[in-house]
Amino acid sequence: MDRSVGLRGAVLLGLGSILGTGVFVSLGLAVGVTGTWAVPALCLAALLAGLNALSSAQLAANHPVSGGTYAYGYRYLSPEFGFGAGLAFLLAKSASAAAAAIGLAGYVLAGLGIGPALTSLVASITVLAMTALVLLGLRRANPVNAVLVSITLGVLTLLAIMALAAPAAPQDPAPAARFAPAGFLEATALLFVAFTGYGRIATLGEEVRAPRRTIPRAIILTLIISTCLYLAILLGGLNVLGPAQFAGATASTAAPLQAVAGRLDAPWLGPLVVVAAVTAMAGVLLNLILGLSRVVLSMGREGDLPARLGQLDRTGQPLPATLCVGAVVALIAALGGLELVWSFSAFTVLLYYAVTNLAALRLSRAERLYPPIVPALGLLGCLGLAIWLPPVVTGLGLAILGLSLGLRRLLKTNRPPRP
Repeated sequence: MDRSVGLRGAVLLGLGSILGTGVFVSLGLAVGVTGTWAVPALCLAALLAGLNALSSAQLAANHPVSGGTYAYGYRYLSPEFGFGAGLAFLLAKSASAAAAAIGLAGYVLAGLGIGPALTSLVASITVLAMTALVLLGLRRANPVNAVLVSITLGVLTLLAIMALAAPAAPQDPAPAARFAPAGFLEATALLFVAFTGYGRIATLGEEVRAPRRTIPRAIILTLIISTCLYLAILLGGLNVLGPAQFAGATASTAAPLQAVAGRLDAPWLGPLVVVAAVTAMAGVLLNLILGLSRVVLSMGREGDLPARLGQLDRTGQPLPATLCVGAVVALIAALGGLELVWSFSAFTVLLYYAVTNLAALRLSRAERLYPPIVPALGLLGCLGLAIWLPPVVTGLGLAILGLSLGLRRLLKTNRPPRP
């Protein structure tokens, strides 16, 4: 492939993948779990994201193929680990796509002054519409991505500055909640998902100039920029609304930043936030449907999913895989609430990156870009946070993974050998 992407382009691609549902939705979810302790939780989530990103980068540098940790698990660990990582990716990103659709619907309805009763319906219709656009060949080109990222960055920066400069919300007369480790770690897990778009940078090995130098620098810069922006938005929202109302706006409308804009003396700011939210989350949803359909295609070809999903149509498009992804994401958006969907995404994506770090620990001395302590800390962080998510989420995730691994082993055993 043409190595046409430099450091600036890689950073913009990373920001385009990160700035979406996380900044517009997950900040309020974290405040609802741990209150103002969401601020240090955000910093801890960014640190863990950096460790995982560096593990992904050195794996991509040594094994530059599509499939991500699905492929790394197969090569460095075992087929079971590869399949588990692939399935965890599908579950995590399907839930993230549904959350993006729910968030997009929440901001649209809030901007139109319509109550949240129609959120699930609008979210499902949005998923189906984006799936149709993917089948028609719509893609996000780099120039379009740069424009959309610039709009989102500009609006969020303006919102953060105005919210931080606004008079503080009246203080809650109730005493501040004490530090609770369980809530703090759950909030950290929820916020970690807001950074996982950095994986897009780790897959650019064939497209960037000097990838072994550019990819790590782009990842670090992207995480620094996004962390600073998240912190500014979080502190501004807490300043304007206070913890209770910030969390309440997320639970009731799935549009907390719209509530922040509504408290500022700028009637024109609310519509701008809606535009930024819609463009950002529509882009995230489009990219997720594209990426998920390609992973389903790859797993179908490997025999880890039904063979029909590994086939292309007459135009060379993965029609069965794309339709399957669209249907699953639309169903999740229709049936799952925002908090449950986001928590499930957090659990499964933490398992996915646990396999990433485990595979990175298997790199030889010559293949390593960073010392083994980097993937070791990343592995401990992922597993340590996963156990603090709600039991219903961890139980459901483990049950799906366990049943799928058992079914895969049964099908592999009974499948006749290839001629």
